[in-house]
Amino acid sequence: MTLFEKIMNGDLPADFVHQDDQAVAFRDINPAAPVHILIVPRKVIPTTNDITDEDGPLIGHMFAIARDLAKKEGIADDGYRLLFNCNRHGGQEVYHLHLHLLGGRPLGRMVAAA
Repeated sequence: MTLFEKIMNGDLPADFVHQDDQAVAFRDINPAAPVHILIVPRKVIPTTNDITDEDGPLIGHMFAIARDLAKKEGIADDGYRLLFNCNRHGGQEVYHLHLHLLGGRPLGRMVAAA
């Protein structure tokens, strides 16, 4: 069972900001920005490599949740970042697909030049 499944089952606490039959969203416990929310599908998909064509509507739903939360959190007009990490080199720590919504301050460059 993944960490996120334990959160969704209520076995671990979380500050939920959205819940529906397809996905949940909660505040990251180690925020990298003033607003840092994780949007997690209820369906366990380990990485972006594991997304199937049938998952398209679910992934679209996650983006719609992010859009709505950005408005609700007051970061939509100034801008925000949406981020999926994939596997070790991509910085993925929990192998249950999740979309990061980050904002609330200028976030700078995505990746520094090598």
